[in-house]
Amino acid sequence: MELQTLVTLTTGVTLLTCALAVMGVHSYASGKAQRQALVDRLTATGRMPSAGRRHRFGNLDRRLRRTKPGRKLELRLAATGLDITPGEFFVYMLTTVAGLWLIGQASLAPFFGPLAGLLGIGVAVQFLNWQRQKRIEKFINQLPELARILANATQAGLALRTAIGMAAEELEAPAGEELGKVADQLALGASMDDALGELADRLPSRELVVLVTTLVLSNRAGGQVVGALRNLTETLEERKETRREVRTQLSQVNMTSYAVPVLGVGSLFLMNGVKDGALERMTGSPAGQAAVIIAFALYAVGFVLIRRLSRIDV
Repeated sequence: MELQTLVTLTTGVTLLTCALAVMGVHSYASGKAQRQALVDRLTATGRMPSAGRRHRFGNLDRRLRRTKPGRKLELRLAATGLDITPGEFFVYMLTTVAGLWLIGQASLAPFFGPLAGLLGIGVAVQFLNWQRQKRIEKFINQLPELARILANATQAGLALRTAIGMAAEELEAPAGEELGKVADQLALGASMDDALGELADRLPSRELVVLVTTLVLSNRAGGQVVGALRNLTETLEERKETRREVRTQLSQVNMTSYAVPVLGVGSLFLMNGVKDGALERMTGSPAGQAAVIIAFALYAVGFVLIRRLSRIDV
């Protein structure tokens, strides 16, 4: 029995290690490609297309893209800025779920295997949300500089389409990449309203909505956009400082929200370490299983409530 448990635990750790290794290699390749793109932009006279990397699991990716959940996953991945396809993400998530399932089953009790697998799905979803929010925050921090570049370009007599293309070349990612997509859509004949509207949908934020509304109304009504952008730049700078202060004040509360479920999971390992097999005996009855599920549900509710109560819209 002990040998079988050891084999199961070793298999789970191996699968999880392989998943982390694949993600590490992917991150290294993405960073190398971004560095090369930056070097090309600084040294070359024009923008050169990147060959990109070879994506894996092409058949699975094409099948996922035909489904509604696959299309939603593709849009979510596009909002994160990660160079990963829905098929690759799905395979990585399944590998992580299988690894956590085996680890939870071997290290705690067989009942905790499915719970650990569900935790893996939740971690994958939270990872995408975290990457998306981080990209949105970085884009918001670039909005004052973006508004300043657009104001200077329009004051110099350039059209708004030309100003957007110039801002895409001047700014770093993610603003440069997102404005590059807008410039490409405008070059293909899309309207200014549609191109900027898709930008606001990809990276939703109040600051971006205000900027997009200002640009759309100025372009539609043919009014002077320079003065509006100048005023908007000052407002965005003030909001940037306010958001940073609020984030600093709430950092301890955010850490508490993550510490609460970690302490709960840690107590399970402590209980099983004090007396080997205690969790297996506890979850051997329906009452024990119900108690564990209720405890996990309460930890999840506590995490959500702390995050909601600490959320301040600026």
